[in-house]
Amino acid sequence: MVYVYIVMVLALIEYVVLGGLVGYARGKYSVKAPACTGPEEFDRTFRVHQNTLEGLVVFLPGLWFFGSYVSTTVAAGLGVLGIIGRALYAKGYITAPETRGPGAGICGIVNMVLLLGSLYGLIKVVVSTA
Repeated sequence: MVYVYIVMVLALIEYVVLGGLVGYARGKYSVKAPACTGPEEFDRTFRVHQNTLEGLVVFLPGLWFFGSYVSTTVAAGLGVLGIIGRALYAKGYITAPETRGPGAGICGIVNMVLLLGSLYGLIKVVVSTA
């Protein structure tokens, strides 16, 4: 599970970096806290960070359960793919929102595979112990 945990920490680091971009954008576009809106460039950066938080609610438990009940190696690989997808999404959304699709698609597919795989692994445990 150590590889899964490393990927989980990397995903959290990615989230912190995206938060730092929001702080930078606040200064660059003069958006004073607690405001959450401003110029479109700020709004996109803020939205990427918020969307990443929303995605972590699914991604992290899915990664953990998949790694625990299906395969640690596959979970870690999917996790890395998810982190790459999130970076592509962030870059696309911040620079040209119409290009965010591939990154968003990768994240969505990874999350669904993690969740469905986790459910499969958990059901398998329940059936085998019944």
